Amino acid sequence: MVLLGSFINALLIVLGAFFGRLIKNIPETMQQTIMTIIGLVIAVLGIQMGLESNNFIIIVVSLVMGTVIGEWLNLEGKFNRFGLWVESLFGKRAQKGTIAQGFVTASLIFVIGSMAIIGALDSGLRNDHDVLITKGIIDGFMAIILASTLGIGVMLSAVPVLFYQGAIALLAGVISTYIPTEALDLFIKEMTATGGVMILAIGLNIANLTKIRVANLLPAIIIVAILVAIIFPFQ
Repeated sequence: MVLLGSFINALLIVLGAFFGRLIKNIPETMQQTIMTIIGLVIAVLGIQMGLESNNFIIIVVSLVMGTVIGEWLNLEGKFNRFGLWVESLFGKRAQKGTIAQGFVTASLIFVIGSMAIIGALDSGLRNDHDVLITKGIIDGFMAIILASTLGIGVMLSAVPVLFYQGAIALLAGVISTYIPTEALDLFIKEMTATGGVMILAIGLNIANLTKIRVANLLPAIIIVAILVAIIFPFQ
């Protein structure tokens, strides 16, 4: 089953978020300290990912152009409106803004990264789900931590994870046919580095050090793919 790895990844996020809500009664001061630490750890992960690049110009151009497109489309606003719509379904039981914040933050963390692409390609091409299952375990533990502080919105992030990874898995055959392995490897490397900058921004936001609209940076991933397609023939 091509989508098995994606389903397991999404399920582990849901389970992690569920268990995270069971330990939600954490003192407010402890929550603030935990959130700061989580943010700093995620920021370190972003820095590590950012150092993967062999061409810093790709990162800069992709992020600048991607941000312009994202700000124009107001992707952050659309993410938040979806989260707020879900909040309205919960009525007064949800604190205003918590579901939207949890959904946006968790979605960006779980979707951005090389494991999502590599794992989905393995699922689609070789019916090998080990990478996505491993990612799911990592995401599940992260979901426990995030849901304990950001709320039930973290659980909703399983939806974009399932669709994103599932689409790659289903299209894996087409991708392998038309894109050379070397070009795909270059894209994954530069995409990981560009995504690392986004992860760094997410970490700083969680630590309450910045207020970066990270969702508006997402078009940078598409710009990376375009730049790699332009640069690869000359390498």
